[in-house]
Amino acid sequence: MQRVWLAIVVASLGWGTAGVATRSALGEGVTPYWLAAHRSSLAIVAVVILLTVLRRGLPKGAAVWKVGLVMGLSNLAAPFIFSNLALQNAGAGFLGLMTALIPLITAAVAHFTLRDERLTVPKTIGLLVALAGVAVLFLAGDSGLAEGGRPLVAGLFGLGAVVAISGGSVYAKHYAGQYEPLDVTGVHFGSGTLIIAIITLVVEGGPPTVTGRAWLLLGYMALASTVLPMVLYYWLLRTVTVTYAALVGYVIPVVAITAGVVLLDEQLQPGIIVGGILILIGVLVTDRAERRQPAKVG
Repeated sequence: MQRVWLAIVVASLGWGTAGVATRSALGEGVTPYWLAAHRSSLAIVAVVILLTVLRRGLPKGAAVWKVGLVMGLSNLAAPFIFSNLALQNAGAGFLGLMTALIPLITAAVAHFTLRDERLTVPKTIGLLVALAGVAVLFLAGDSGLAEGGRPLVAGLFGLGAVVAISGGSVYAKHYAGQYEPLDVTGVHFGSGTLIIAIITLVVEGGPPTVTGRAWLLLGYMALASTVLPMVLYYWLLRTVTVTYAALVGYVIPVVAITAGVVLLDEQLQPGIIVGGILILIGVLVTDRAERRQPAKVG
């Protein structure tokens, strides 16, 4: 299980620091939709280079294209755009806490759609405790910003991203074993980038001027916060249960809150503290329940 947890930690670090990089890029004048478009475009370039180096041809197989196209919309276009809009209204730590809903919604969807991923009583308790933490965050009205935050608006956008990711993850798990992770990643990023580009041109028109620092941030988001975590996540979906893979969503909040406070001087407000504690308790309960089940490690 060491490889599994290493993948979870690396993916969590990449995704957890994406919010800080995004807020910094927004501060450089990059608009939300074009930020998503630039990030996904750089990511697809990296994927194409990787596929070329590995001498992989065009992705083959119906499962590769079906999963890749669905994930392009659910796990790239929707969360990229929704997350950027959320980060205009709340801190990186706030959005990071929202990702704690991923295991809950993923497990609920998997319970009804995947035969071998039923919810147990301990797992349900852990997931509900984590959900209570998110509820505290909403009720407290804390955004993590000293001023100007709109937590309700940010929360709704964050919830949209979470629902999209959870649904896509269960869909990908349904076809696990029928595709190679890197092949799906290519279709995933290609279709997602195209969707984002079309939406961006319709909503925002021509691209804004991008500073040198913004390009560095976009490069970091494309590689460390997009391509690497996604490849690792596909590997996790093939190796362990979808609910276990979704534990990535539990680690992200810790990374996001810490990075936001240290790098962006975000506020560690009472609602975020209490909500975060409940979420971590949910992590421990769910993890312990999962470990009691036979591990499906390949």
